[in-house]
Amino acid sequence: MAEQVLEVASAAASGADIEVAADRTRLALSRFANSGIHQNVADDTLTVRVRLHAAGRTASGSSTLTNTDGLRALVERSVQAVGVAPVDPGWPGLAPVSPAPDVAPVDVAAGDATPGDRAERIRAFVDAAGGLETAGYCRTSHWTGAFVNSAGQSIRGESAEVGMDGIARLAGTDGVARKASSRLADIDGGVLGARAAAKARAAADPVELPPGRYEVVLEPTAVSDVLQNLAVYGFNGKMVADGRSFAEVGADQLDPSVTLVDDAPGVGSSHDLDGTPRQRLVLVDRGTTVAVAYDRRTAAEAGAESTGHATGMTSWGAFAAHLGLKPAAGTGHEDFAAEVDGPVAEAATAALVANVERGVLVTDLWYTRVLDTKSLAITGLTRNGVWLIEDGEVTQPLSNFRFTQSYRDALAPGAVLGIGGVAEPQPDSWVSARWTAPALHLASWNFTGGASG
Repeated sequence: MAEQVLEVASAAASGADIEVAADRTRLALSRFANSGIHQNVADDTLTVRVRLHAAGRTASGSSTLTNTDGLRALVERSVQAVGVAPVDPGWPGLAPVSPAPDVAPVDVAAGDATPGDRAERIRAFVDAAGGLETAGYCRTSHWTGAFVNSAGQSIRGESAEVGMDGIARLAGTDGVARKASSRLADIDGGVLGARAAAKARAAADPVELPPGRYEVVLEPTAVSDVLQNLAVYGFNGKMVADGRSFAEVGADQLDPSVTLVDDAPGVGSSHDLDGTPRQRLVLVDRGTTVAVAYDRRTAAEAGAESTGHATGMTSWGAFAAHLGLKPAAGTGHEDFAAEVDGPVAEAATAALVANVERGVLVTDLWYTRVLDTKSLAITGLTRNGVWLIEDGEVTQPLSNFRFTQSYRDALAPGAVLGIGGVAEPQPDSWVSARWTAPALHLASWNFTGGASG
């Protein structure tokens, strides 16, 4: 289909730079509340996008009307729009001919998952919670896409994802467990439900801890928020060019234990919206910033090469939507996350807790907002379980905190006391994003007050 639309557009706008993308996304979601499924929805959409650059002007259009008349109308609208569009001096040109990368194979079971597959995982979650009230979702998605342009680039891709996020509740206290994977078999609702229930039971009767700076262990569910903000505001080529990011290529900015890698091919993503092949991109290597994410436009402005991170959101720039923090090696927990008793998520996190003399265990961060992009100062709240750690043991549930913390400073040289040996993929609210996070043991986290004020 993409090739056919390119032929029509080339005839209608001879000499123009032309891009055509055709993407089919099948997204299905099963929600549960009060320990029962209450919503099951699915969407199967084929979208065709056309972008033209002619006479120094750029315009684009998209349509889900993919019959012959609908596609011709899309081309006609796009040709008319480019004639009256403002001059675009930053047009970077078309993506050159480049081969598709090697990507992770698609799990057929994930791509063709049924409502029954999702219900099976929800039932396991509910049963494992042992009678506690539960709520959450299980979702599956499957994407196929093709991109062509008038410079000869032609690339195709396919990927699938499964994500589950659920809570268990007891007397007003919640515990949470989440996981994402490209394979349906990796999502074990029973493991997640048991983990969420253990947290809810251990969170009863919390006490207030005075505000202040505390040593912390952030579980993978909390670290995913750190990774998301680093991706969007830190290692974003547009933010760097605008002087709004701390990232400085070549500088030793984070602790030597920190290596950050964006691995879109590892989850099956073959190309970005510019038609640039995705690549495994190391952003931070043992504390040293070595790269930032670019699309074609921001790369041209910076005199760099695109890293394959075009998102279609030009005002936001390019960011790494599959960012992962490399787990620690040699911990004995590299291959699996063994479950443990109590509120700690799994054995790799428990190993970090054992090294804390006095500190705070944090399950989740939410409602986070950026106060200053340059230092990546964030304010937000904890939720779904907070506990006091004393002499390497979880001793007391705590009330939720508000915090104000520079994520950059939290990961600065000397500030990272330990990284878990298991990196757990965490689902994002956007299906196209995923954060792969081990637990983090940090020297200091600034809690500024209780969640109530």
